[in-house]
Amino acid sequence: MTSIQHNKMDALVWLRGMFSIEGGVPYAPMQLATQLRPVALFAAAIFSIACLSPLRVGAEETTAVARVGETEVKAEELRALLGGLEPRDWAALAHDAALLNRTVRALLVQRLVLQEALAKQWDKQPAVAAKLERLRENALIESYLDSVSAAPAGYPGDAELQSAYDGNRAAFLVPRQFRLAQIFVGAPKSPNRDETDKAQAKLDAVVKKLRQPESDFAVLAKAQSEEPKSAARGGEIGWLPENRIQPEIRLRVLGQAKDVVSEPIHMDDGWHIIKILEVKEAYTASLAEVREQLVAQMRTERAKIERQNYLARLVQKSPVSINELAITSALTLPKK
Repeated sequence: MTSIQHNKMDALVWLRGMFSIEGGVPYAPMQLATQLRPVALFAAAIFSIACLSPLRVGAEETTAVARVGETEVKAEELRALLGGLEPRDWAALAHDAALLNRTVRALLVQRLVLQEALAKQWDKQPAVAAKLERLRENALIESYLDSVSAAPAGYPGDAELQSAYDGNRAAFLVPRQFRLAQIFVGAPKSPNRDETDKAQAKLDAVVKKLRQPESDFAVLAKAQSEEPKSAARGGEIGWLPENRIQPEIRLRVLGQAKDVVSEPIHMDDGWHIIKILEVKEAYTASLAEVREQLVAQMRTERAKIERQNYLARLVQKSPVSINELAITSALTLPKK
């Protein structure tokens, strides 16, 4: 991802966090915990409208899809406001109406801020104008470097791809995976004796039912498990690679045979009763499985090399000389 794209996403993530739906929890996707760099991110947010991507908003181009104060926002303007997002972000918006609502709301509030800043000629202040100009220059530089350092069309070829795969087989090892189900009984949030006794009694009752010959783990999980998402699926957690299973659980259950139900495993949040539904042994992914990922990685690495080569040629053509003493003198703060 280029620094321009990082700036776009930084600005969007900040706005999503600051301006969520009333009463809602601020949205912080992709674990990008960024802090506002006031003018830099504000300018980056302005740059984010430069790229347009298709978003089906179910409206004609001239139909108002939202309102900011007294100003109506058309469908085409909404697409511009959402411009520059990565494909996976578009996919997330397309499949999550609440996320789309929050994102659009955040971007519309951004427009309000922009309108007020421009009305007060904030961009004309010398310090702000200088920062905006540096951002513009950096965006131009990055965009141009991307254009001159792109990997050649058709790279990598089949032979190059096969060679890279053969030389890095260890990197494509897929660890052993387990499809797990659980029944979860939560621990009391306070050390209240009555609550502790109640939780223990529930756990004992669940264990007793599981030990009965006719017991059905999935049915019992739906009725008794206190973890709603897995409970709705009959306790199923889904597939997990071995290294992502919590150590306390991994040590207790991974040696068990399929379909065997574990004893309650006590953890900080409560008790987990685990059943292994299915196991996939570790294997090396085939070239066909990793082809797309490997092509993207090789093209990225080739683009880095092309960029370095371009810069080297540029400096060779126009050598850079530095007067270190003059620079040191220029950067020395005057004595008070």
